[in-house]
Amino acid sequence: MTVQVNRLADGGLIDRGQPLDFTFDGKAYQGYRGDTLASALIANGVRTVGRSFKYHRRRGIFAAGAEEPNALVQLGEGARSEPNMRATQVELHHGLDARSQNRWPSLDFDVNALGGLIGGFLPSGFYYKTFMWPRSWWPHYERILRSAAGLGKAPAEADPDRYQHRYAHCDVLVAGGGPAGLAAALAAARSGARVIVADESPRLGGNLLAEPMRVIDGVNAGGWVADTLAALEAMEEVQVLPRTTVFGYYDHNLIGLSERLSDHLEDPDPRLPRHRLWKVRAARVVLATGAIERPIVFDDNDLPGIMLASAARTYVNRYGVRPGKRSVVFTNNDSVYGAVIDMAEAGIDVSAVIDVRPEGGGDLAAHTRRLGIPVFDGHAVSAARGGRGLEGVEVVRLDGGGPGRRLPCDLLCVSGGWNPTVHLFSQSRGRLRYDAGIAAFVPDESVQAERSAGAANGAFTLAECLEEGLEAGTEAARAAGFDAPAVAPPRCDNEPQSRPIRAFWESPAGGGRRGKRFVDLQNDVTAGDVELAVREGYRSVEHLKRYTTLGMGTDQGRTANVNGLALLAERLGKDIDKVGTTTFRPPYVAVTLGAVAGHRVGAAYAPVRRSAIQRWHQAHGAVFGPAGAWLRPKAYPRPGEDVEAASLREARQVRTAAGLVDVSTLGKIDIQGRDAAAFLERIYINGFAKLAVGRCRYGVMLREDGLVFDDGVCARIAEDRYLMTTTTVHAAAVLRHLEYYSQVVWPELDLHLVSVTEQWAAMALAGPHSRLVLAGATEADLANRALPYMGYAEAVIAGVPARLFRISFSGELAYEINVPADHGAAVWEALIESGDVFGLAPYGTEAMSILRIEKGHVVGAEINGRASADDLGLGGLLGGDKDFVGKRSLDKPVHHQAGREQLVGLAPADGSRAIPRGARIVEDPERPAPNPILGQVTSSCFSPNLGHPIALALVADGRRRLGQTLWAASPLTGEAVRVTLREPVFIDPHGKRLRG
Repeated sequence: MTVQVNRLADGGLIDRGQPLDFTFDGKAYQGYRGDTLASALIANGVRTVGRSFKYHRRRGIFAAGAEEPNALVQLGEGARSEPNMRATQVELHHGLDARSQNRWPSLDFDVNALGGLIGGFLPSGFYYKTFMWPRSWWPHYERILRSAAGLGKAPAEADPDRYQHRYAHCDVLVAGGGPAGLAAALAAARSGARVIVADESPRLGGNLLAEPMRVIDGVNAGGWVADTLAALEAMEEVQVLPRTTVFGYYDHNLIGLSERLSDHLEDPDPRLPRHRLWKVRAARVVLATGAIERPIVFDDNDLPGIMLASAARTYVNRYGVRPGKRSVVFTNNDSVYGAVIDMAEAGIDVSAVIDVRPEGGGDLAAHTRRLGIPVFDGHAVSAARGGRGLEGVEVVRLDGGGPGRRLPCDLLCVSGGWNPTVHLFSQSRGRLRYDAGIAAFVPDESVQAERSAGAANGAFTLAECLEEGLEAGTEAARAAGFDAPAVAPPRCDNEPQSRPIRAFWESPAGGGRRGKRFVDLQNDVTAGDVELAVREGYRSVEHLKRYTTLGMGTDQGRTANVNGLALLAERLGKDIDKVGTTTFRPPYVAVTLGAVAGHRVGAAYAPVRRSAIQRWHQAHGAVFGPAGAWLRPKAYPRPGEDVEAASLREARQVRTAAGLVDVSTLGKIDIQGRDAAAFLERIYINGFAKLAVGRCRYGVMLREDGLVFDDGVCARIAEDRYLMTTTTVHAAAVLRHLEYYSQVVWPELDLHLVSVTEQWAAMALAGPHSRLVLAGATEADLANRALPYMGYAEAVIAGVPARLFRISFSGELAYEINVPADHGAAVWEALIESGDVFGLAPYGTEAMSILRIEKGHVVGAEINGRASADDLGLGGLLGGDKDFVGKRSLDKPVHHQAGREQLVGLAPADGSRAIPRGARIVEDPERPAPNPILGQVTSSCFSPNLGHPIALALVADGRRRLGQTLWAASPLTGEAVRVTLREPVFIDPHGKRLRG
């Protein structure tokens, strides 16, 4: 086990009485309770922790928190292995096993690093241009690119851990547990408001944990944090959540939190959830998320040993480790001077401070000089030098006068200023503005009920953070309805005077060898890549992001984006605020998929619904498939048959004799009330007010944009009562649609809606012998005069009261039978027995699909959210002058423009070739790109009753093209089949069979 060569003799917030053994890349090390993996690696002298994504360059620890771009590691083994974990956020525990990523065969010797020798031939966007020719080589290119893509390895085994969801409401939610967040939480909580304060760290306190000598009202920073937390935890209405990241800000103050419950434990209780996902609805939100220090761009600014100045200070003061022996500090602002003093007091030889400002810094800069540390004003670090790690830096005068100098060092602390952490604010749709005074973007106009405070709002002094936090907490409590008195801010002693920052993004080049100038360390994006993107014509920051990958990956540009925007602005000759920012999207940090899923995994992922006839289907060899939340029989294969052969046999059986299919899964909605008819008049495009009792009607409903939402049959079973059927998949959505209009849009209507899907077992009996089969199980009059097509009657079938609908989805003489669910299996068996002499056979959804394609009936594949009623050939149903949902949208020009895709039938021109599923309709499959796409195949099958393949398709101006020959070309299989366009009804177009 190695010695902790860089561990300070004392200091830090670690527990030196609890040593912890861990491994990194198979080598044993030791740290202490309270360490992160990053601080423990630094303590043990480990400099290289990873390899960069593109060039596989050596990378060291750069930051101390969520902004870390380099130190991504793989934790654990087997099912619990987890990639891309930031070493800066991994709490050390005994037995922790971590491995570096993105290297082969080892971290110290990575073969792929040889790619850096040809880096000049691999600029941003090279893959867009390089792998286009020859086209036939693309499968080979794809394998190479896929093998090179990604960083860690996802486990192949099922996740054995438990996850949990929790829902909560509060009056004030505070995101961030630094000085501003703690002050805000305390101010709000004293009013009696329900407060939740969450912070991603295991210890709240923020930057005060790295600045223990700060004094607040005569108490040191650690004491003030402890007192404040004790006060909060003593209040019943306050919930303090450490190890909890606020990752998402959604509409109406819905906030997403990810709480880590057991990652830091060596042997967690298996009953304890690993992570908990919170969904919190807050009356008011205070964003006290702090700020992220940004680097400066110069040659070879990625060498191990280069880190943010605030990170170096954190490692010294919070973790008691020395990140280097001899340090140089490079800055454009005063925030680094506190770090310089702390490092010097910890025994680090700070050989120089390089300050780009000609006038230098303020009070702490003067104190630094009094300590004998040289400060070079008006200078910049132009390059870092070293092989396996940093060995020195090149320094140049910014006024161009005098020669440069080289300073030996193994640690370079960089600070290019601070960027307020505006991610959550931007997710809330708040607008940013560029503040030249701090050279950063800050919150400007709020859209939701929130307020930013402290460093997240661009206030960087401790006094400002505390004052803004108290104001924000007080204001939030008052807005939530509580009497919150104003609180005087505490006194911050010895607040040093600072000089203004100088906006400085990139150092000038010095003499000697030129190195790469990295803007985005995680994605290996350089200043040259930004310049190339501008030369290539990319002017938008969003285009820059996608062309160069700036700000992508797990890092999301936390330390890179503002520098990238500034360099883009300079190359375009614009101000940075005119360039804008990329879009901030949740989650702020990665959230495990297990936490997102919660307990909804395996059988609990979604409820599996089964019809009342399920056991009969299983006993008779049914093969099942999902349909929405239901399991339905796809087919009933006989010995020697597969599902396809069985479905073809079943479809022939229905057309020639009789078939019985379980349709219990269809949505069934009972609609009652004095205004039931008026309601349906407004919901459906066709009329229902004049529908006679005892009759059924096919109906189509639209969305508000005029496109088809769903279809089905509705029967009038009494003057004030209808029974509506819906498609299986859309049953719940249709009920929500109806409830919305009945309760919100037309609350004055007298009606009641209730889903009765589960209360009734339903079966469809179809085929030329279906009347004979049904007659054997009932004494009801089934003659056409008593029960005509689209008629409804109540009858007794096999001794069970039943509802009988004379409707047909197959296009054959058919009856749909509904019986109470408890009697479903008995009635089904009675019909099977009655039909034995007539050739009755059960059929499944595959045969049902064949039958409906043969009849040109539409389902979800055709009702795809882009089709209007006219597109589907249902325009004749539009109900004259009556009003209905979506009618006004039908007047939009888009519904009448030429080229709309319309429903047609397809048959292979040669009469035999199968039409590829999902194929595109084109005039010439050999035409070079771009090849105009005229439409797409929506449903296809082999018709056993016609003896050849058929399909339905939506084709531009399809009805005008009937009789034309086009091509159905599949982009997936490469097949291209000539097809003839025809009417979509292939069998019995005049409907004589179903009226028989």
